[in-house]
Amino acid sequence: QVQLVESGGGLVQPGGSLRLSCAASGIIFSPSRMGWYRQAPGKDRELVATISGGGSIRNYVDSVKGRFTISRDNAKNTLYLQMNTLKPEDTAVYYCNTIPNNGWGKGTLVTVSS
Repeated sequence: QVQLVESGGGLVQPGGSLRLSCAASGIIFSPSRMGWYRQAPGKDRELVATISGGGSIRNYVDSVKGRFTISRDNAKNTLYLQMNTLKPEDTAVYYCNTIPNNGWGKGTLVTVSS
């Protein structure tokens, strides 16, 4: 059974940084394309960043380009999202998932506020 456990969220001031982690189990991680998603209050879940199985191909939604970096450690079955220069509009629950999607984890809450 697929299990995705996100961590690393918290409260940060505008301009600050956070690093999210996603521990995956129950899947063959290394060939799986992965993504980070987020869902802000009252909004639909959106895809923020994707990464290919080998890590060489990365894509980002325009709103986070230049600020967020997706990466992975296939030896540890772990996905990361480095978030810099955070803005209040980045406030959301962040989720990781395979692409195509499997079941969703609980996510990790990121709050950007002064």
